[in-house]
Amino acid sequence: MSQGASSISSHDDTRHDALQASGALLRLDDICKEFPGVKALSDVRFDLRSGEVHAVCGENGAGKSTLMKIISGVYQPTSGTILHKGQKVQYASPLESEAAGIAIIHQELNLVPHLSVAENIYLAREPRKGFLVDRKKLRADAKRCLDRLGVDIHPDTLVRGLSVAQCQMVEIAKALSLDAEVLIMDEPTSSLTEQETRLLFKVIRDLKASGVGIVYISHRLDEMAEIVDRVTVLRDGRYISTDDFKSITVDDIVTRMVGRSLEEKFPERTSKPTDEVIFS
Repeated sequence: MSQGASSISSHDDTRHDALQASGALLRLDDICKEFPGVKALSDVRFDLRSGEVHAVCGENGAGKSTLMKIISGVYQPTSGTILHKGQKVQYASPLESEAAGIAIIHQELNLVPHLSVAENIYLAREPRKGFLVDRKKLRADAKRCLDRLGVDIHPDTLVRGLSVAQCQMVEIAKALSLDAEVLIMDEPTSSLTEQETRLLFKVIRDLKASGVGIVYISHRLDEMAEIVDRVTVLRDGRYISTDDFKSITVDDIVTRMVGRSLEEKFPERTSKPTDEVIFS
């Protein structure tokens, strides 16, 4: 762990027990991330409770993906503290974060086209019988994940024959197969039909009821009202606010995302027709 990431202010230690008692699964304090010539995140904070859906909103470039990659071990923070169930951690890779119960569903599909659905769901985690893959158990386990989503895809189907929406559902099934206690969903409905989105929301509600904490990233602000408990807004790599979703409007969220008031969504047209001929 880097010196910056291991440093923690004195008042943080006094909050550990309170965070655990409140069901907090994850807390990030004063997270900074610098790339050569670019400061992607500056003093960002975020926390996730057990059994909640916490949305992270912001324009493109606000730092949402960078923050999620730090949580999942893809990036290491330049400075700041990560607490997972009250313990200071810093995951060196996605494999480490997965082993600790953190799973991420990437917006970019991360599947192997020439492998089957079942092989993709349990890639590098295939059940084994001795030195060989237990194909029967592999299919059965994959089918349980797909059935949980209400998806009618055979586990032996090759991924290259699936639609984009079906591939997205396989990605979600892959995350569910990890039995994660922290689940990060990055634009999970971007390629789903309305019916598939309904099924996904049902799964999210079931996961909440079982105590899973879900980080939800989406540009579809209107649909969040159905499932989101709290919302954190980032802008230009900085923390702006965290609110209960029921206590804030979509217009409030957008205003904080862009940093200015949106008094006129459809401004009055100021152009006036003239008799001047432009084309003849």
